[in-house]
Amino acid sequence: MADRLSACERDEALADLTGWHLVEGRDAIEKTFEFANFVEAFGFMTRTALIAENLNHHPEWFNVYKTVKVTLSTHDAGGLTMLDVQLAKRMDGFA
Repeated sequence: MADRLSACERDEALADLTGWHLVEGRDAIEKTFEFANFVEAFGFMTRTALIAENLNHHPEWFNVYKTVKVTLSTHDAGGLTMLDVQLAKRMDGFA
């Protein structure tokens, strides 16, 4: 199981991520991605799903047309871990 990030580690990780922010009332981060159309949004989700499965770490997400809202938190650890940071960086690369 991954260890939760300390407050300092969380702040450092967020400084390294563009557009991600803390979720109020929860030890999680979120970001909304906008694409040109549904096919691009779905392609992003498909690429992310393959990586998430390999990491055995799955995002919470919501998709409407060309918008994908993502929330990351490691449920087993009860909050944010390096798995979330790694997945966020991969998602940013796909977008």
